[in-house]
Amino acid sequence: MKQRLLTALLLSGALVLPSVRAQAQTVAELQRQINELKAMIRAQAEGQARVAGTAPRRAAPVALRPATARTTDAGTVPAAGRPIESAVAQPAASGPVPHRFALDEPDTWYDALVPPAPQLLADDPRHAGRPKTWFERLSLRGYTQLRGNEFLSGDDTAPAGRARLRSVHDSGITDRNNFTFRRVRLVLQGDIHERVFIYLQPDFAVNVSNQAGSEGRQHYTQLRDAFADVFLDDERRTRLRFGQQKVPYGWENLQSSQNRLTLDRSDAINSAVPGERDIGISFYYTPWHVQRIWDRLAKGGQKLFGNYGAFGVGIYNGQTINRVEANNDLMTAMMVTWPFELDGLGEAFRGQVLEVGGSAYRNRFRPEATFGASTALGNTYDDERVGLHAILYPQPFGLQAEWNWGRGPEYDPVARTILTKPLQGGYVQAMMRVDHSPVGPFMPYIRWQTYDGGWKVATNAPRLDTDELELGVEFQPIKSVELTLAYASMKRREANIGRLGRAEGDLFRGQLQINY
Repeated sequence: MKQRLLTALLLSGALVLPSVRAQAQTVAELQRQINELKAMIRAQAEGQARVAGTAPRRAAPVALRPATARTTDAGTVPAAGRPIESAVAQPAASGPVPHRFALDEPDTWYDALVPPAPQLLADDPRHAGRPKTWFERLSLRGYTQLRGNEFLSGDDTAPAGRARLRSVHDSGITDRNNFTFRRVRLVLQGDIHERVFIYLQPDFAVNVSNQAGSEGRQHYTQLRDAFADVFLDDERRTRLRFGQQKVPYGWENLQSSQNRLTLDRSDAINSAVPGERDIGISFYYTPWHVQRIWDRLAKGGQKLFGNYGAFGVGIYNGQTINRVEANNDLMTAMMVTWPFELDGLGEAFRGQVLEVGGSAYRNRFRPEATFGASTALGNTYDDERVGLHAILYPQPFGLQAEWNWGRGPEYDPVARTILTKPLQGGYVQAMMRVDHSPVGPFMPYIRWQTYDGGWKVATNAPRLDTDELELGVEFQPIKSVELTLAYASMKRREANIGRLGRAEGDLFRGQLQINY
């Protein structure tokens, strides 16, 4: 502060006291006048310090922070509600380095007359445990999936009124498509408080229909997740989740597409909550010993379903993701899953974990229906299911299976209207994990799936009749790159009440996933 005051006085003296400069005929006389001015300023500062009852002291400089240190602006109040301890209040061990000024040494003029640049703040090592600010708590990550589908044989086209081979999970399965973006995701997440966690995820690869006649448009942005977790205990075993989130039904539905081994979710499980998400409130609880098992599996590179608790229950709008609530009813869903360590069964099962559980939901759903030439929300139909799941994590061999039964809205071609009809289906999957090979880690797999029931989010809730076998392998040459190659033999009904029958075909499918 004294240096800046000195600078200001020197500049003002140079402007308003021309007589002083005129009288200074030599460099020595002008240097003497500057020294006298410095002495006057020093005496004035000491007098103010004596009046305040404190001894004068030099201002401590603040050292530049190291690149790896956690830093913050002094005086900032984080979202946690606790003030940050000011880094400025912690004096450095070394004294200041004053700017020397000599009139006959031009190299000293700039540092003495120009105010110094502001210095970055440094953390005091004695306060390494201070709370982080909100921008230190948040992180950004994501992934992109580029796909290609190629018909080897089958019904890629069909006459009007007959089913073509199509999938409700991948719009890239057509007779005239090459490469498509399946997902382009960014995730912003972090702890804004010791007991509050936020999660935001948009998708930049959403297709929108009817933008130019019947032609669709690609790569629109859509909100996928926007929720906050409020933890009810210090150990974070119990939490409430508020916002748009995944509904706790189906193990495969809860598993992230970034971690899933197969290219798509199964029709039988995903048809319960297409898009997997809805707006609502959930309660999750995870015992510490269950979390310990999941942490060990995650550290070993296993593909978990994400921590949705060993027990979860919630209430939601019930119309699925990004759809306007259409009735005055709520969807209720719950799920229980429990991992068992199998070490006690003998040496052959050392390290193996078997996870079993079940889920159920009750809902009232209003599908879109056609009335003449227009489409609008139809009546409300019962929509309820119960399901079971079991996963033997691959170490190196693994098995995974899910099945569900229930009833829901489905178009009846005889009655020519939507009715509440029974449904059932599931999948069985086997996989093997190879951690070390010349091409890096890889996982071959085979999955069979079947489903007979309605696809409620499509117009008129058409019936799906699926029977599919998929054989593939996932390579991960480096951590940021995953390549999946698969062969699929499909028998499917097209999700369109105007096309009858079931199409068949064989496809080669590939996906490149970039993690960042």
